[in-house]
Amino acid sequence: MYEAGDLIMYGATGVCRVDAVSTGVFDPDDDRQYYVLQPLYQTGTIYAPIDNNKVFTRPIISEDEANALIDSMPEIHSEVFKSSSIQQLSKHYQEVIDTHECEGLVELTKSIHLKKEEAVKQNRHLGQIDRKFMKRAEDLLFGEIAAALQIPREEVSSYIRKRTGLRIEETRE
Repeated sequence: MYEAGDLIMYGATGVCRVDAVSTGVFDPDDDRQYYVLQPLYQTGTIYAPIDNNKVFTRPIISEDEANALIDSMPEIHSEVFKSSSIQQLSKHYQEVIDTHECEGLVELTKSIHLKKEEAVKQNRHLGQIDRKFMKRAEDLLFGEIAAALQIPREEVSSYIRKRTGLRIEETRE
């Protein structure tokens, strides 16, 4: 069970701070317990039932784990995934995101960055599905790294570059 002040990964939302554990959130007679979550990089409040197993949660990685992940980034192997089927491409990308593993997110972002470089060389643009999933993976990954290192999210790219020499240009929409 998480406690107030804990930072957790909450499904596709990303990093959230547990503000409280409360009962009677929607009905004073309801004794069901809820986490009151504040997303760090989005607005709003989330009331998540403690006994809900439908949305993935886990504590964020530690500062040491974040630095070890960053240090390993140059060696993390990635291959471009190509498919003529948008559904197959989306399914593949979503499966990686659904693992909720930082290394998988690094592989995915590196893979799509390689795909983008190939497209640029051919004077083409990266597809909409690729852009969408690269942004989603970066948001989750960079958000967790920023929270673990206690640095602003917008400084993650430069922190990675300084630490590894990798040039990572964050995707903007």
